[in-house]
Amino acid sequence: MLYQIYESQRSLMEPFADFAQAASKLYSNPLSPLGKNAMSQRVSAGYNLLYRLGKDYEKPAFGLQTIEVDGTNVAIHERVEIDKPFCELRRFKRFTDDIDTLTQLKGQPAVLIVAPLSGHYATLLRDTVKTMLKDHKVYITDWKNARLVPLSEGEFHLDDYVNYVQEFIRHLQGIYGNCHVMSVCQPTVPVLAAVSLMATRGELTPLTMTMMGGPIDARKSPTAVNNLAMNKGYEWFENNVIYKVPASFPGAGRKVYPGFLQHTGFVAMNPQHHAKSHYDYFKDLIKGDDVGAEVHRKFYDEYNAVLDMDAHYYLETISTVFQDFKLVNGTWNVRGVDGTVELVKPQDITTTALLTVEGELDDISGSGQTKAAHDLCSSIPANQQHHMEAQGAGHYGIFSGRRWRDVVYPEVKAFIKAHNTGTVTMAASPAAPAHAPVPAVAMAAAVTKAPHTSAKLPVKKSAKPGRGKA
Repeated sequence: MLYQIYESQRSLMEPFADFAQAASKLYSNPLSPLGKNAMSQRVSAGYNLLYRLGKDYEKPAFGLQTIEVDGTNVAIHERVEIDKPFCELRRFKRFTDDIDTLTQLKGQPAVLIVAPLSGHYATLLRDTVKTMLKDHKVYITDWKNARLVPLSEGEFHLDDYVNYVQEFIRHLQGIYGNCHVMSVCQPTVPVLAAVSLMATRGELTPLTMTMMGGPIDARKSPTAVNNLAMNKGYEWFENNVIYKVPASFPGAGRKVYPGFLQHTGFVAMNPQHHAKSHYDYFKDLIKGDDVGAEVHRKFYDEYNAVLDMDAHYYLETISTVFQDFKLVNGTWNVRGVDGTVELVKPQDITTTALLTVEGELDDISGSGQTKAAHDLCSSIPANQQHHMEAQGAGHYGIFSGRRWRDVVYPEVKAFIKAHNTGTVTMAASPAAPAHAPVPAVAMAAAVTKAPHTSAKLPVKKSAKPGRGKA
């Protein structure tokens, strides 16, 4: 019933939000009689803020058109590589007609970025993708809003998440011989499970795993988010946060954890910060600070856009990761696409190098939670395990913004480059084991840097990107 009430309230507010937007433009237009009033700028700012607080936020676009590689503009074509019921594997293909740049791009490693399915869209990692594209072939998991997935597509479980990741890894391996995997926040757990299962079966595993700010062991330095999940029973979550999608959406009748509830929880963690941010936006509008106002708009366009999660996946994540700690306790069994149930054993991983990244000020995944992956992956040689703590970085700072670009990314780039061996271009996908789906298909006090070299190919600038591709 709560979901229906929310949707009714949102529908009721929509015309008022539209009116506020129109009134804001009317009072800010110098050609309008109302725009010539001494108080017009202040009134316009008030209406604009009201519009921003009342509008509905749709899924943002990645919007990556070009990147610069050593002074050459490279065009980006975004396309869906694999379309699954609950996720799209999205590729950012790079095009240029500069031969030297194209040669450089083709020799770069392929990276699968596994985005979190925890309320926000994958576009939250836009800065991650944009930065990685300069030196890597980039793919990302773009999770779908469960309220848009018809019931006929079935349920989505945590096991399905693990199976999706394995399928996507095999897809990249089929093209490039092997790949690298990066997981940000929530997916560190299913990604570790996916690679562990592949190792146990004797499958080829990714060259590296980079795990950033994730709850591998949520018992360590628990945050407010962890405490909520740990202190409330499974039944509490099932009875208080799970609702059916209203009839006005394609996924009508599907049980979900609604995005609007998750967003309320995000804001409730630091309401004073958000209130100040909106007031600063109001002041920027009055002062005519278009740059400051646009920064606010871009952030909240992303932050306020949330998706619903299938109830089975959400509840199983709460139970597996935050209550029973099945990964660290060695009791997690995953059901494959063929129905086979297998135990997750990270100690079976031997040939995949591991980098973990934590933010010093992370209030989502506490200190030590991601680093715990090293103890679990005990068979990975010590010289292939590295941990980094980003000083002064919060949760979002380890994958977005200045600290990501200037502090974290150079370490990630060097780590991937140091372990980028065994990747070759293949004409066809290798056969998968009989029980696996056929490929369709995260600085401690001292940061240990992986040895690497840097060599740049000569670049000849071109005015017409688009012929060659990488």
